[in-house]
Amino acid sequence: MPNPLVPQGFLNRVRGAVSITDKPALNVTASFLGKEGISMRPDTAATDIIPTMTGTVGSQAPYQQVTLTVHLLKTQGLAASYQRQFAADTALGEVVVTPDAATFGNYTILNCYLVNFNEITLNGTDAGFVATISGYLTTNDKMWD
Repeated sequence: MPNPLVPQGFLNRVRGAVSITDKPALNVTASFLGKEGISMRPDTAATDIIPTMTGTVGSQAPYQQVTLTVHLLKTQGLAASYQRQFAADTALGEVVVTPDAATFGNYTILNCYLVNFNEITLNGTDAGFVATISGYLTTNDKMWD
């Protein structure tokens, strides 16, 4: 039977952050976020599994494409800065994501671009401006050895 007394840890709602290395004016901390905060999802596999006649073969990828979703507040100037960045130049470069759990290290996402923003409600009932950023994480570093 597993030990029921293992500490479960905790999450820090205000720890999550997004840092744009080459454009620090676009850095995001908790004070600029709606309750949904920041999310990151993989868009491709870190390993492709190829079926064979009798099993499978793994083909490790050197990178994994990810999408970062940032729930900004349109009531603050930072969301307007993102809106202007969409119009001027969607290239962001390196983006560093700080997670909400101190047990996880930061994620460094490379070759990032602003790719989209969600529908904007303009009826005074939603403060959100949701921006999506796409880039890639390096994976399977040992394959280069």
